[in-house]
Amino acid sequence: MLFKGRTVFAFVILSMLASVVVTLTVAEQIIKPDKPSVPALTASAAVDGGSYKLKTEELTKLNAVLELIETKYYRKVDRSELLDGAVSGMMSSLSDPYSVYMEKDVAKHFSESIEGSFTGIGAEVTLENGRIVVVSPIKGSPAERSGLLAKDVLLSVNGAKLDGLNLQEAVAKIRGPKGTKAKIQVKRDGFSEPIQLVLIRDDIDVETVYGSLNPDGVGIIEIRQFSLHTAERFKQELARLEKQGMKGLVLDVRNNPGGVLPVVVEIAQSFMAKGSTVVQVEDRDGKREKTLSEGQSKSYPIAVLMNKGSASASEILAGALQEGAGAKLVGETSFGKGTVQVSYNKALGDGSLVKMTIAKWLTPKGNWIHEKGIQPDIMVKPPDLYTVARLSMTDTLKQDMLGEQVRSVQIMLHGLGYEPKREDGYFGAEMAEAVNKFQAEHGLPATGQVDKLTGEALEKAVIKWIQDDKNDTQLHEAIKIVGRK
Repeated sequence: MLFKGRTVFAFVILSMLASVVVTLTVAEQIIKPDKPSVPALTASAAVDGGSYKLKTEELTKLNAVLELIETKYYRKVDRSELLDGAVSGMMSSLSDPYSVYMEKDVAKHFSESIEGSFTGIGAEVTLENGRIVVVSPIKGSPAERSGLLAKDVLLSVNGAKLDGLNLQEAVAKIRGPKGTKAKIQVKRDGFSEPIQLVLIRDDIDVETVYGSLNPDGVGIIEIRQFSLHTAERFKQELARLEKQGMKGLVLDVRNNPGGVLPVVVEIAQSFMAKGSTVVQVEDRDGKREKTLSEGQSKSYPIAVLMNKGSASASEILAGALQEGAGAKLVGETSFGKGTVQVSYNKALGDGSLVKMTIAKWLTPKGNWIHEKGIQPDIMVKPPDLYTVARLSMTDTLKQDMLGEQVRSVQIMLHGLGYEPKREDGYFGAEMAEAVNKFQAEHGLPATGQVDKLTGEALEKAVIKWIQDDKNDTQLHEAIKIVGRK
């Protein structure tokens, strides 16, 4: 779990969540602890009466289909499965990847994720144009260690194709017991062929806040997601760093997929003058409600470090501090999720849950970043070693071979200081010399070919390089900007 401040490997709640993105989920119990919201009550009301309830002819139609299935279908079907399918179908018809129905066991794991602990591979996903797309990988998770990245498209798991499945069905294919293997085929921008990653599912226990103070007085607080206890932990770390004489602050929300709305508001207002707008929420009728800060501004400079895996609540924090606290945004354009979800569980009465988009959120100045993301003030791309595809060695790579695996090795060699002279996927003589040199320096037979042992040694060297803070160019740029101020 100690890949501090990394834009690399992954954090995907492809855990046993079978949900969608945990980004900006407002848990119902947070809003109204003692009773469901009005929409939830309406949805659970009796059939007769009320404009939102089933009309007689609608109920007749549903009952007719139910009767046909139970009496005419060629095999017996579990009645509860039919009901789950009907509700799931209603949610699917919204064509909104963030509005989903979760059955009882899935809802349980979803609640656990908001509390900051769950089981799986550790990645956050969503559904885009019928494809399962990674939002962000959890740092220290199996997904991160395997090299899964934000914006990766998941094609198959253990040979089972994900194309055409809804999000819940796809995640059901990916999740599994602790210790089991998931072979995931991935389509990644910039690669002509799919790449394969192998993950071992594990328990994911997420500590969400990490703080440190540099010798120059610049503090760094990394927020990995906004779960229920994140604001409390954040305030503890902030107070500790301020007590130590912090002169400037870098907030690192790279690969942070979001979380609970009130939590990010509480964190943001720690830096915003009382009465200033933290975020705006706009409902279906266009009515906007502003959330105003109850905090106060800080005298020291602030930078927010983000990447394409920074989504939703992370984007709220970045937008609020950029527009309302003078913070500089450093890194890459964020993911682009500008909607708000509410979870309704009490109304359904059986432990299942409906998570539904009920509004869109806007920055303090009224900007909607959905599907666009927030542009950084200072664009800093990560080094290639952070995003290179992990190796999946089936055959030994030799001179004159061509392919994506060769290209990955070339990128690794170049990043580690061994010059293969090219990064086009062709295994030339210069690459063989670079491999030979790497092997000699790492106690391997100097064959000039990349066998399984050499591939494993390369990946270990890459991980070691990534874990070294001096190679985190994005973080160094953010520290430099804060220090300059």
